[in-house]
Amino acid sequence: MKAWTGLVATALLLPGSGALAAQPDTTPYYWQVPGAGERVLEAAGFDVEHGVDGTVQVVGDSRVADRLTALGYRPRKFDAVYKPVVPGGASDIGVQTFYGGYRTAAEHDRRLTDVAAAFPALTQVYDIGDSWRRTRGQGGHDIKAICITRKQAGDCALSPNSAKPRFAMIAQIHARELATGELAWRWIDHVTRGYGTDAEVTSIPDTTELWVVPVVNPDGVDIVASGGSRPLMQRKNANDTGASCSAPGYGVDLNRNSTFKWGGAGTSRCGETYQGTAAGSEPETRAVEAWFKQLFPDQRGPGDTEPAPVTTRGVMITVHSYGNLVMPPWGWTWNANPNASQLAALGGKMAASNGYTVVAEGDTTGTTDDFTHGNLGIASYTFEIGSGSGSCGGFFPQYSCVDSLFWPRNKGAFLTAAKAARAPYAS
Repeated sequence: MKAWTGLVATALLLPGSGALAAQPDTTPYYWQVPGAGERVLEAAGFDVEHGVDGTVQVVGDSRVADRLTALGYRPRKFDAVYKPVVPGGASDIGVQTFYGGYRTAAEHDRRLTDVAAAFPALTQVYDIGDSWRRTRGQGGHDIKAICITRKQAGDCALSPNSAKPRFAMIAQIHARELATGELAWRWIDHVTRGYGTDAEVTSIPDTTELWVVPVVNPDGVDIVASGGSRPLMQRKNANDTGASCSAPGYGVDLNRNSTFKWGGAGTSRCGETYQGTAAGSEPETRAVEAWFKQLFPDQRGPGDTEPAPVTTRGVMITVHSYGNLVMPPWGWTWNANPNASQLAALGGKMAASNGYTVVAEGDTTGTTDDFTHGNLGIASYTFEIGSGSGSCGGFFPQYSCVDSLFWPRNKGAFLTAAKAARAPYAS
């Protein structure tokens, strides 16, 4: 296949010559890079992602394609990053949205307050920590979690000694993965509004605590949303300490910063997988990890080959995009997880609803699901939601795709996970 040249018809006169010089196309695309190694490309400073079929993709404009070509690769333009914006995504008057309907970080925060007020017998909201900008007095946000259950004495307490089993979901730890925060909200709405009218939904809060952090990385979402109809490609948090790059380049990848098996990811401050200066260096990471420890007891031994016992309670899903994958631990190694067969079994039950591929990919260190499984033993999964191309593809799908595709496909998988919280490793 032909390599993309990186030049378009846009031209400009060279000084004093009257000659025309072609200008690079600055429109971002997803590029297929056949034969490329993910780690090699990341080390070279490329923004690397997985396609739905597992093919390595690089995100960037034509100048990125030119760099790939100069290194001997044959990049192929696969899909546009930005989709046509269809107005009218949010119907509520005064709702803060961007890119056709996606809610801002402040709007997500407001919605938690509104849900807690509307369903006081079912919900409890907690401030579990601060974003990086908040810790620096630069605005920022509180990081909020909501507990949903039919509340009785002792329920929704920040204590690992809970009477009910717990299912936890976090989303938008990577700020540019827009649909993930919205999908967490569809889940919150489904279990609160459906309680008492939907028999399947009602049975879950009656017996289980459901915990959700819709936006782990609110500062990053602020950066993304600042682009309006062309959201910025900010993946990381807003930590710009010592960075020579500007947004969307600075920050720490919060899904490479967890304290379990930290240290094998990016070391360039401007790289998309920059792991930070130390394990748990970021306030968002520390907030989420402390919260998980408040929710779940340590149910697994310290050895890498020690399985969590069959009596372990708890399920955790961290929602990412894109790739149509259900990914259990480990991420830090290709060696089989000691609970691999049990994790795959539950993963298969969830995938029966969404049609995703269940696969562990041991090429990523410092991840949230490795932390929750490795430190606490709970059954943990990364969901990579989203089509590979088209209007519902990539990081910035059309807002309508949340309701037309992502939510109906994943609703059953989330219900399966919540029901399994009492005994996720039981066959």
